[in-house]
Amino acid sequence: MLEHQLIQSTGFRNFGPVDARQGFAVRIRIPNYHGTRLSQLDGFDVTVDGEYFDHEVNRFRIRDEVYSMAEMREEVTARWGLLEWGEILVDKPGGLTPGVHKIEVLARIRYSYFPPDVHIFPMRAERFGTICIA
Repeated sequence: MLEHQLIQSTGFRNFGPVDARQGFAVRIRIPNYHGTRLSQLDGFDVTVDGEYFDHEVNRFRIRDEVYSMAEMREEVTARWGLLEWGEILVDKPGGLTPGVHKIEVLARIRYSYFPPDVHIFPMRAERFGTICIA
């Protein structure tokens, strides 16, 4: 079951081999009232403890598939369902240190029924998360 908040309380973790972490992941729910095609997403800005990671370089994982921002913009068949979680993958050599971190996410979503000049709507969320294992 997903929590109501954009940033989920589980799934905040480092990824990559233990001795060579490649970055960290933030689990989120869809920032929308229904499922949507991945091409309707314009990425996710992430800030952890004041360090900013841009939506253009963060990747998105859903159902064991990983998409770059460029790939999501071109994807026309893959969908993100309302009851599915996704993960923002942030490259940060070494990952995050164990402990409590302040996580901020700015989700950027498009609605096909709005004109292009007002097309991207930001949805912000923040919470604290804990990395248990370096």
